[in-house]
Amino acid sequence: MDKEKREKEAEKGFAAEEQDATKMQEESANESEKEIETDNVAEDLQEVNLEEKYKELNDSHLRLMAEFDNYRKRTMREKAELIKMGGESVLTNLLPVIDDFERALDNIKNTEDLDAVVQGVELIYNKFVSYLLQQGVKKIDALGQPFDTESFEAVATIPAPEDDQKGTVLDCIQTGYTLHDKVIRHAKVVVGE
Repeated sequence: MDKEKREKEAEKGFAAEEQDATKMQEESANESEKEIETDNVAEDLQEVNLEEKYKELNDSHLRLMAEFDNYRKRTMREKAELIKMGGESVLTNLLPVIDDFERALDNIKNTEDLDAVVQGVELIYNKFVSYLLQQGVKKIDALGQPFDTESFEAVATIPAPEDDQKGTVLDCIQTGYTLHDKVIRHAKVVVGE
């Protein structure tokens, strides 16, 4: 019986060892499952973080696009306003010249002194020319200048009275003007050939 007892005890020992081994395997499997679950949770968290980052960047992009669109519309409105009202200061500064012309016209009708009328019109002309100079508008001096297609428009050519006058402006039919060194109206001239 001793033998049977020993065998039973040995079987119990084997069974206990097997149970311990099984428990260790189960614990090992549980730990691997926990690691897998931890990895899955980490992946899920990473996906959530990526989605949040995507949403944040997309929102930022949309806001930037809207801000740029608003900026573009605002600058277009401002540009249109400048174009529409840009000449306002020029025109308001011309109003005193118009007032002077109206006074001169009234005086022309009632005066007998022609010299006074001429002097008054000359004063108005000089006032207007000085205003144009303040705005950067200048006359193009044409007479005696060499013909230049950048500044002059030849309306006629005539034989030059002297050889040194060939290719020069002999007469100015219409005065030309520049605005800050840019030709805004070419002078119409007669050129010697």
